[in-house]
Amino acid sequence: MECLKLIASAEFPEKRIGYLGLMLLLDERQEVLMLVTNSLKQDLNHANQYIVGLALCALGNICSAEMARDLAPEVERLLQFRDPNTRKKAALCAIRIIKKVPDLAENFINPAAALLKEKHHGVLITGVQLCTDLCKVSAEALEYCRKKCTGGLVRTLKDVANSPYAPEYDIAGITDPFLHIRLLRLLHVLGQGDADVSDLMNDILAQVATKTETNKNAGNAILYECVETIMSIEDNGGLRVLAINILGRFLSNRDNNIRYVALNMLMKAITVDTQAVQRHRATIVECVKDSDASIRKRALELVYLLVNESNVKPLTKELIEYLERSDQEFKGDLTAKICSIIAKFSPEKIWYIDQMLKVLSEAGNFVKDEVWHALIVVISNASDLHGYTVRALYRAFQTSAEQETLVRVAVWCIGEYGDLLVKNVGVLDIEDPITVTESDAVDVVEVAIKHHTSDLTTKAMSLIALLKLSSRFPSSSERIQDIIIQNRGSLVLELQQRSIEFNSVIEKHHNIRSALVERMPVLDEATFIGRRAGSTPATVSTSNGPSLNLPNGVTKPPAAPLVDLLDLSSDDAPAPSSSGADFLQDLLGVDLSPASKQPGISGTNQAPRTGTDVLLDLLSIETPPASPITDILSSSQVYKSPHASLEGLSSPSALSTRAATPAGAAPMMDLLDGFVPNSPISEDNGPVYPSIVAFESSSLRIMFNFSKARGNPQTTSIQATFTNLSPNVYTDFIFQAAVPKFLQLHLDPASSNTLPAGGNGSITQNLRVINSQHGKKSLVMRMRIAYKSNDEDILEEGQVSNFPRGL
Repeated sequence: MECLKLIASAEFPEKRIGYLGLMLLLDERQEVLMLVTNSLKQDLNHANQYIVGLALCALGNICSAEMARDLAPEVERLLQFRDPNTRKKAALCAIRIIKKVPDLAENFINPAAALLKEKHHGVLITGVQLCTDLCKVSAEALEYCRKKCTGGLVRTLKDVANSPYAPEYDIAGITDPFLHIRLLRLLHVLGQGDADVSDLMNDILAQVATKTETNKNAGNAILYECVETIMSIEDNGGLRVLAINILGRFLSNRDNNIRYVALNMLMKAITVDTQAVQRHRATIVECVKDSDASIRKRALELVYLLVNESNVKPLTKELIEYLERSDQEFKGDLTAKICSIIAKFSPEKIWYIDQMLKVLSEAGNFVKDEVWHALIVVISNASDLHGYTVRALYRAFQTSAEQETLVRVAVWCIGEYGDLLVKNVGVLDIEDPITVTESDAVDVVEVAIKHHTSDLTTKAMSLIALLKLSSRFPSSSERIQDIIIQNRGSLVLELQQRSIEFNSVIEKHHNIRSALVERMPVLDEATFIGRRAGSTPATVSTSNGPSLNLPNGVTKPPAAPLVDLLDLSSDDAPAPSSSGADFLQDLLGVDLSPASKQPGISGTNQAPRTGTDVLLDLLSIETPPASPITDILSSSQVYKSPHASLEGLSSPSALSTRAATPAGAAPMMDLLDGFVPNSPISEDNGPVYPSIVAFESSSLRIMFNFSKARGNPQTTSIQATFTNLSPNVYTDFIFQAAVPKFLQLHLDPASSNTLPAGGNGSITQNLRVINSQHGKKSLVMRMRIAYKSNDEDILEEGQVSNFPRGL
C-alpha cells in the first residue's frame, strides 16, 4: 500500500521509488495490482516523458492479462511517441502484452512494422523483437511481415553488415552484433516454410556467412545465428554446405563453448544434409577424445548418427582404440554406443563377434546384460564359427579375466563347444595356431567359479558349464565332480542346489547324462534381437478403455496397472533376483518365475529362487518358436471383466498377496518323454475337450470348460468356474486375463462378485477366445484374481498353458 501511495504522488522521485518497489515486491498474481491500473493509465498519458517511461517499465515487468487488456490502447499509442526512448520501452511493453493476451496481437501489427524503418538502433532492435514475437503468436502477423517487411529487413541487415565504423555501436570491430542477431532471428522465422521469402534473403545470408570475422566472439555469435537461419529456411543446398563448413571451423576453435554449440547444431544439420556433415567426421571423432566431458558426450552422440554401412568399420576401430585409454566415467557411455553401432551396422557375423570380444576385453564390466545375451544368440546361430569363437574367447580370457561379462560368455561357449576348442575344429586362415588340453579348458571354468569377484550369475553359469564338460571330457569327469562338490556347502542356496543336483547327475545317471547336456538348440536370433531393440510394440487394452501402444523398453505408465499382469516392464530393468537376470530366462525369453514354475521340477521345496529352473538349464529343453510363453512376453493384450475396478489394483493394500502356486499352470511334463498332450475327443456334434484346472491354490480353484461351434475352429468358448476353498466369504471378486497379440479375448460379466465360502457355491464367467494362428500356436493365458477376505485385499496370479490341443 505504501508503494501505491508513492505511485499516486505527483512528484517524479516518489513515483520512481513507488514503481521500483512495485516491481520488486509484487508480481502479476497479486490482487492488489488491480488497484494500480488507474495510476498506470494516468501516468501513461502524463505530459512528462520520464513518468511515462516509469509506467511503461513497470507494466512491462508485472503486467497481468487483465491489465494488458485495459492498457493495450495506451501502449499502442505510445509506439508512435516522439521520444525514441519512450517508443523503445513501449515496444518492450507490447511484447509482454501479446505474450499475456495473444488475441491483442493484431492491434500491434502495423505499429510494429513501422518500427522496422527506424534509424535509432535501440528502437529498431526492440521493433525487430516485437515483430518476431508477433509472428510466433499470430499467423496473420506472419503473413503480413512476409509480404510487407522482408525486403526492408534484408536491406537493413545489408546496411548494418556494410556500415562503416560507428563508435557508439561498435563491439570488437563489428557494428552492433546484437542487431545483427535479432535481424537474423526474424529472417529465420519469416523464411521457415516459405520458399519465395527464403530466396529474397539468400544473398545477404551468404554475405554475412563469408564476410563476418571469426577471430572475435561477437563475430562467432553472428555466424552461429546465421547458420541457424540457413538451416531453417527453404534452400537448395548450397548455403547449407557453407553453413556446415562454418560449424566445422567452429569444431577447431579453442573455446569449449563454441565447439559445444557447433556439435549441437551439427546434430540438427545431419537430418538435413548428412553428406556435408560426413566431411567433418575426422574432426568430430577427435572431439570424442576431448578433455571436456560435455563435448565428449555430445560428439559421441553425433558420431553415432554418422555411422552407416560404408564407414562402420573405420569408425568402430577408432572408437575401440580410444576405449582402451578413455576415462572410467566415460567408458559406460562409450561402451554402450560402440555396442549399439556394432549390433546395428555389422556387415558379417565374424566381424560382429571380433568387435564384441574386443569391447568385452577392454570394458566388459560396463557392458549391459542384453548386449552379451545378444552376442551369445549370434554365436549360437553362427555354426561355422563355433570353433573360432571359443578359441578367441579362450585367448581373451587369459588376458582379461577380470572382465565379468567376458568371463560369462567364455564360460558359456566353453561349456557348449569345449570339445571344438580341444580338437581345434573349424580353424580359419586368420587364426594363430593354439593347443588347448581338456585340463586347460576346465581350468578356465574353475578360475571363473573360484574368482573372488565372480557374482552369482557367473558362478551358476560355471556350474552348468562344468556339468556339460563332464560329458564332453570323460577323462576329466572326476576332477570336474570335485570342483562341483566344493559348492555343496555354499551359503547361496542357488549354488548349493545346483551343486547337489549336478553331482547326483554325474554319480547316478551316466546313461542319460549325455542326453541331458546336449548342445543348446539354435536360438531365434531375429526374435531375440527384435525384442531387445523394442521393435515389437505391446498392446494393452481393457474392456472399457482405449488401447495403448507400449513399446518394449519404455517405462510403463503408472495409470495402467494392468500392464503388470503381463510383466511388460523394460527389458533393461533388473530382474527381482540376484545381481543379473537369469541366463536362460533372458536367453530364451521363458518365464520361469515362481508363480508359473512347473510343479515337481525343482529338486527341493524351497523359497522362490532367482527365476532359474535348475533342470531346465540341465536338460536344455528347447522352447519351440511358436511357444505361447515367448509370445505372451513379447507382445500381449490385457482384458478385464466389466465388473473389474483398477482402483483396487493401484492401492498399496492390494499389493498384499497370498502365495499362489497354480497346480495346472503348465503342461504335465515327463522328464524323459517330454510333454503329455491333451487331445480332443471327436463326436458327431463337434470336438469335445476335457476340462482343466486352470488355477488352484489353498484358497481358490478355477476350472475351465471348453466348447467350439462347428465350422468355426478359431473361436473357443470357455466357461470359467471359480470355487472358494477357504472358510471365508470373498467379496468384490474380480477376474482379469491377458493373452498374446495373436489372440483376441472377450469377457462376459461374471455371474456375481461374491464367492460363498467352503465350496458352497461358485461364480461362473464366460470367455470367448479367437485364435488367429489356429493350428500353428496354442492358447496361453495369464490371470489375475483380486478379492476381499475379512476386509483384506487379496491378489493372486497364475499362468495357463496346459490348454487341450486343437484350441
